[in-house]
Amino acid sequence: MTTLQSEILRLVGGVENVKFLTHCATRLRFTLNDTSKADVDALDALDGVLGVVPQGNTGVQVVIGGGVAAVYDDIMHEPGMAGRGDADGDDDDSDGTSDADVKAAIRAKAKGKNAWVDAFFEYLSDSFRPLLGVLLGASMFITIAAVLDAFGVYNFRDPNKGASWVFLDAMWRSVFYFLPIMVAYNAAKKLRLDPWVGAAVMAAVMTPDFIALGSRATTTCVMNEALQQKQCTAHIFQLPMQLNDYGGQVFVPLIMVAILAIFYRLFQKLIPSSVHMVFVPFLSMLVMIPMTAYLIGPMGIWLGNGIGLGLAWLNSNAPIVFAIIIPLLYPFLVPLGLHWPLNALMLLNIQTLGYDFIQGPMGAWNFACFGATAGVLYISMREKDTAMRQVSFGALAAGLLGGISEPSLYGIHLRYKRIYPRMLVGCFAGGLIVGLGGGIKASAFVFTSIFTFPVFSPTYLYLIAIAVAFFTSMFLVIISDYRTPEQREEAAAKRAKAEAKQAAKHGQAVAAPVTGAATSSATATATKTAPVKTALLPDAVTFLDAPLQGRALELSEIPDPVFAGGKMGKGVGVDPTGNEVVAPADGKILIIPDSGHAVGMRCDNGLEILVHVGIDTVAMNGDGFEVLAAKGDQVFAGQPLIRFDRSKIEAAGYSPITAVLITNSKKFAEVDGPMADAAALGAPLIRVTAKPAKTEG
Repeated sequence: MTTLQSEILRLVGGVENVKFLTHCATRLRFTLNDTSKADVDALDALDGVLGVVPQGNTGVQVVIGGGVAAVYDDIMHEPGMAGRGDADGDDDDSDGTSDADVKAAIRAKAKGKNAWVDAFFEYLSDSFRPLLGVLLGASMFITIAAVLDAFGVYNFRDPNKGASWVFLDAMWRSVFYFLPIMVAYNAAKKLRLDPWVGAAVMAAVMTPDFIALGSRATTTCVMNEALQQKQCTAHIFQLPMQLNDYGGQVFVPLIMVAILAIFYRLFQKLIPSSVHMVFVPFLSMLVMIPMTAYLIGPMGIWLGNGIGLGLAWLNSNAPIVFAIIIPLLYPFLVPLGLHWPLNALMLLNIQTLGYDFIQGPMGAWNFACFGATAGVLYISMREKDTAMRQVSFGALAAGLLGGISEPSLYGIHLRYKRIYPRMLVGCFAGGLIVGLGGGIKASAFVFTSIFTFPVFSPTYLYLIAIAVAFFTSMFLVIISDYRTPEQREEAAAKRAKAEAKQAAKHGQAVAAPVTGAATSSATATATKTAPVKTALLPDAVTFLDAPLQGRALELSEIPDPVFAGGKMGKGVGVDPTGNEVVAPADGKILIIPDSGHAVGMRCDNGLEILVHVGIDTVAMNGDGFEVLAAKGDQVFAGQPLIRFDRSKIEAAGYSPITAVLITNSKKFAEVDGPMADAAALGAPLIRVTAKPAKTEG
């Protein structure tokens, strides 16, 4: 039995012809290796496919409708499709906007000017990001050890401690000692190499036998006074090899894998594919292990030591400048994933200096971030905003207990632009305290939570700094709010509507909430326990108000064959003169992708609608669009859903003409429109006539 997803794949030319697949609010978007292999007519005839739109010489769009996300998921589970999809979910119609969506959108807006710089930082970020869990776990072990040390139970820095404590140390030191192997694995995977080859090359210079070379009689050792470390040189095959302890090093595997990629791909081209499995790994290891031991390893050590000593000099000679710069940089580095290089330097400092001086100022940023979240939580509790209370409470718990800023950052701060300026004041205040106190040292790499303070010295200075950062941000958010006046008005209207519906369930009469000129008709009759789908009643005539203002067009005038042909439903086009899409009736949001180019909703009266702003504007990745609602939201007539910038749409080369469609048109006898030449907010745009009552014959 064939399935829709398998038939679609077959008719686009098979899995091997698919270069990339993503989707928007209604369509599968295939990028193909050879578009001539796609059978467009057969695709268009498939049950479940509403239409097909060829896209030049590179791809094809398959129109599915509201169920596109499920079809996309089914296709991505077909054999051979792994790695050909949109891993970041930029065009995904997920439940609301996820953290990954926000991060991807921010990164997308920052990309494009220097592609190699983008690729470099993505390489660094993706080499570390998968290790977040084990690093957090190790951090908690260190916290426990630090607390025991603070209370005098044991000294975890004592080299002569008992076997039990040595074993406790091994439970967390293992993560940091073998970190180079883990980083090498992730880096190789990022560059699409065999990750185990990268791990094996790095492991070769960390074996007990390699380390034992330092104790041989033929090895010469000298003391490096700058680093206070013994450096040894062995003669291997008559060539001098600098011996290093690579445990905890991160620059070495990053450099090594980047060079490995060159040789790995060269061997793939030179060696017949039938024997790739044997000879590509063999030759890669044969070349890269000696190169790492002789050249890359020492070079990585020198590079890391040089950067670390340079930052240490800045911290020693200008501690106020250093302590302020670090927390002010982090709010901009983390959204782009560029903070991982600094984390690598922290690990290097612990390895070479025995302490780190970056984590203290970084704590000011983290707690300023958590303080802003606490301010949002306070406001949401005061205003009984259940959804935001849940988001902010979870983000605050993750921050204070685990030292993780991402839930706060992506879940709240980047969605509300007023938060950042207030948070930066907290960052500055906390960093200033650190700088005035002469700096803070951390004895181990940890995540800055409320539990890890014993690792920092002087502890009192660290506690004062993070408290100042936390409460400064929190009070600024509470005093001035995290929302714009428009967002507060929208939130108030939502609360009023929710209260009205709750009252309606108990048979209480309430007044309809009003915001500006928009009135919620659903609350006018509060005694109803559920909306009556009046548009579906036999012979009913329902008018749908215009969701945006502009020049009204016939459906056939929309410059897109799918919309113009009514394959997504009947309706009209609007050439917009305004910059906002509002809900044309009370109802529930069904789809609203983070790109902001479309919104679909089910109205309480039974109409299901799609408003698609512009043609092919999903390719703008949200640039020029602002999403004002989320999937699953109950919205009222007139409530703003999307803001858009027509000039940006046209500058990007796309038509701004917007499709306003009744997607369940087949349930009605007639869908007529436009009702006037001009679409005006709140004025009837489309007339829908229900089917007549069935007569018994």
